[in-house]
Amino acid sequence: MNIIIVGDGKVGYTLAELLSQEDHNITIVDNDSEALRKADDALDVMCVKGNGASISALREAGAEHADVLIAATSLDEVNMVCCLNAKHLGTSFTVARVRNVEYTVDVNAFKRDMGIDLLINPERATAVEIARLLRFPSAANIETFYRGRVELMSFRAREGDFFLGQPLSNLSARVKGLPILFCAADRNGQVIIPDGSFVPQAEDRIYLIGAPVGVHEFFKLIGRYASHIRNVFVVGGGRISYYLASILERMNMRVKIVELKETRCRQLSEDLPHSLIILGDGTDQELLESENLGESDAFVALTDRDEDNLIISLYAMQREVPKVVAKCNRQNYTGIVRHLGLESIISPKLFTANQILQIVRGRQNSKGSVMNTLYKIGDGGAEAMEFVVNQTTRHLGTPLKDLHLKKGILVAVIIHQGRTIIPEGSSTIELGDTVIIISSGHGILDINDIFDDSVLDRRMDGFEDDMLDRGLDL
Repeated sequence: MNIIIVGDGKVGYTLAELLSQEDHNITIVDNDSEALRKADDALDVMCVKGNGASISALREAGAEHADVLIAATSLDEVNMVCCLNAKHLGTSFTVARVRNVEYTVDVNAFKRDMGIDLLINPERATAVEIARLLRFPSAANIETFYRGRVELMSFRAREGDFFLGQPLSNLSARVKGLPILFCAADRNGQVIIPDGSFVPQAEDRIYLIGAPVGVHEFFKLIGRYASHIRNVFVVGGGRISYYLASILERMNMRVKIVELKETRCRQLSEDLPHSLIILGDGTDQELLESENLGESDAFVALTDRDEDNLIISLYAMQREVPKVVAKCNRQNYTGIVRHLGLESIISPKLFTANQILQIVRGRQNSKGSVMNTLYKIGDGGAEAMEFVVNQTTRHLGTPLKDLHLKKGILVAVIIHQGRTIIPEGSSTIELGDTVIIISSGHGILDINDIFDDSVLDRRMDGFEDDMLDRGLDL
């Protein structure tokens, strides 16, 4: 596909990196020569220097024949004009990053008038993810499928967990009846799609998928079910903090926000009357102690500096705050701090990139099964995808044990007529089902991509050769 990305910042560069790996034709438009040089040196992309909102720059980037344009600059207004002009030039599908909530009071009219097909607000989406983690603090990360009726959670295996040191096939007695599945494991940075012979080890990062009631019961079984969070301590008063506090207030949680800028504190005080806003430096240990950090149920670091977020989050862990969440966009930091025990790390740029990647794959496969959801597992080592089965899907009604799936593919969940099923060998995929696939090392666009039909072809070739050897006419 021909894809134009306007804006070569954190989100734009990450998008270009991910999409270029999937063999799309990527063109980046930006005014910053140094940013374009970096992208040109490191990525297989074309670069156009110019204002992405201008007709001339868009024409030079090929907007007249582009399949997708993604406007990801730091300015909402520029992103809006980019999409409007690109649509007029002939771009098929436009995506805009729009963060100001005032622009989206009437979303449908706004999108129609501005020529925007998809609106993305990274800060609000990030706040929703953090709120989900605070609702279930035992998990390091939580992703949802099928309108929240299926959850994917990760956690670190600890010494003493009953499932360690034995194959997964031996666990059925302990977890019998629970609608859950061990669907992936991250061991020393390598993502493994487990089968019945897989033996979990301490310090593995385990990914568990299933119905929420089953996942919650499993966490109770291993003694990780934490009490509900009531008091949340937030450092940083940016947009994410505003959206997060708005959500947590509706969940009857008490929120305390520390912000360095006085003008921002005044604004937050007006917008969040039920939250406590404190003017001060959230990286100051004395301030944290004077505001009773250690008595909080959860700590969330949301400053503009990744380094500050990680350091103060590690300090909150040292003070034994039960749940700690840190915002960090630099992936090279996450592996280091996870080894120190900080598991819940949120990256707004990766979350946004994954949303857009899902849309691009869906448009690339417009005639196949519909991809509703896409999540990265283990820093991108694997993917979890939700598909809706339609008439184009092959092998309907065939038991899974008789199918030949590509290596590194796992059919994790089947939702059939509203029932959540952890599939067995006798389970089948039927028309209208929703299927959740875990994939390692494959860029899956369609549910048909999971089948290894070459195995069947080889078997048929062998059968035909055998018949000919016997002198039988086929």
